[in-house]
Amino acid sequence: MIAFELIKDFVNLFFPRNCSACGKSLLKNEEVICTQCLYHLPRTNYHLQKENPISQLFWGKANIENATAFYFFNKGSIFQKLIHKLKYQGQQDIGIALGSYLGSAMLDSPLYKDIDVIIPVPLHLKRQKKRGYNQSECIAKGIAKHLPSIVDTKSLYRTKATETQTKKSRMERWENVDSIFAVRKNHNLSNKHILLVDDVITTGATLEACAESLLKIENVKVSIAAIAVAH
Repeated sequence: MIAFELIKDFVNLFFPRNCSACGKSLLKNEEVICTQCLYHLPRTNYHLQKENPISQLFWGKANIENATAFYFFNKGSIFQKLIHKLKYQGQQDIGIALGSYLGSAMLDSPLYKDIDVIIPVPLHLKRQKKRGYNQSECIAKGIAKHLPSIVDTKSLYRTKATETQTKKSRMERWENVDSIFAVRKNHNLSNKHILLVDDVITTGATLEACAESLLKIENVKVSIAAIAVAH
C-alpha cells in the first residue's frame, strides 16, 4: 500500500490531477471535482421528497413511482461546464463521479430502496458510435456503485436517430421523441423496479417517452433520476 501511494504521488508529480470544474489541483482525498466546487453545486434534495417538482412533471402523463434530479442546472454555471465536458469532451469520469454522489445520497431515501435495475436513456447507435460512449450510462454506473442494482444497457433502445434536443422548444422536444423508444423482446424486466437515468431534465419529454415503453412490461415500476434539472 505504501509503495502504491509512492507511485501514485510520483505519477501526480508529472501528470497532476486537476478539478474538472475549476482546474485547480486535486488533493489526495479528492476525485474529479474538488471539495470547494462540490460545496457550491446547488443541490435540490428532491430525492428526499415524494411530491417534488420533478415528480410533478410527469403527473397525468406517465405512471412514475418516484423522480428526482440532484442539482440545479443554470446556464453559465460551473455545472454547465461539467456537463459540457461530460457530453462533448470525452470526460466520462465526470458522469461516473456525479452519478456516485447521487447514488450515495439516494441511500438516505426510502423512496429508492427497492431498485432492481438501472437503465440509462439510450443514445442511437450512430450517435453513440460518434461520441464513443453514452453519458447517461456513465451516470448509471456511478449510481450503481451504491445501490444494489445492475445496469442494463440492452433492454431499452432507440428505434431511430433524432436531432439534439438542446435548441428545441418545449413542443418540438415532445414531437422529437414521440414513439422512438422500444423494449427488446428478450428482456428480463417483468416484476422489476426500474430506475431510468438521464443527465439533465428540461421538459421531461425524453424520459416520458422511455417510461411509456417500459411501463408496457408486466408488473413493472419505473422511477426516474437525473443529475440535474434546468432551473
